[in-house]
Amino acid sequence: MQISRRRFVIAAASLASTTLLPTESRADATAVSETDPTAQALGYKTDATRVDKAKYPKYVAGQTCTNCQLYQGKPGAPSGPCPIYGGKLVDSKGWCSAYVKKT
Repeated sequence: MQISRRRFVIAAASLASTTLLPTESRADATAVSETDPTAQALGYKTDATRVDKAKYPKYVAGQTCTNCQLYQGKPGAPSGPCPIYGGKLVDSKGWCSAYVKKT
């Protein structure tokens, strides 16, 4: 699977910023809103079944934040932090175009 340069740069910048900047405790983390500018740019949906398949043709049914390599939530949790959004919480059933299959 090839990763586009744009996707790599977004992921690298997000990971670098979460590593270098102090983060709030996970208990205080806020949920990512679909109206958040980064979420809009990446096509984030809190429910993966609502992804616009015409706009995001790489989306495949069954892809969710839970089975994304970037998702840092515990198995079975309803949400978890994601470095793409600065550690904010994403819905475990959500999806965005930064999705990378967990290996």
